[in-house]
Amino acid sequence: MEKVRGFEIAKGWEDKGINLPVRKTKFSAGYDVEAAEDTVIPSFKKGMAPTLIKTGIKAYMQDDEVLMLYNRSSNPKKKGLIVANSVGVIDKDYYGNPDNDGHIMFAFFNVKDEDIVIKKGEAIGQAVFQKYLISDNDNAEGERAGGFGSTSK
Repeated sequence: MEKVRGFEIAKGWEDKGINLPVRKTKFSAGYDVEAAEDTVIPSFKKGMAPTLIKTGIKAYMQDDEVLMLYNRSSNPKKKGLIVANSVGVIDKDYYGNPDNDGHIMFAFFNVKDEDIVIKKGEAIGQAVFQKYLISDNDNAEGERAGGFGSTSK
């Protein structure tokens, strides 16, 4: 069977009990993504970097597709968690990159007054595959040279 789009376990996470994302209902757009390990997200302080939550997964897709990472709708109210970049963008060429094999991570800030603990296997966000368009004069020919945050390098 030809691979069209989907999820796989990232290198280094094969024996860690990682669950691949699933849609919970027939008409859900998003695949529920779980944390790969217990993680503490500290209460926000000015100047701090977001906490990266590892998922242990990577995603493959077609040339004109992107994987969008969204927060769970309940996270801001219940846990005070907001996605640092509002929406994560996973490009097709992130899959299998030499830095981290395409390992997907969510970047969170915690706006509550207390630290928040995320447990391994807890749903942390949603992943939605989408088509995208390019402009008439697009001539992008560059190739990815790394992993997380490497597109402009």
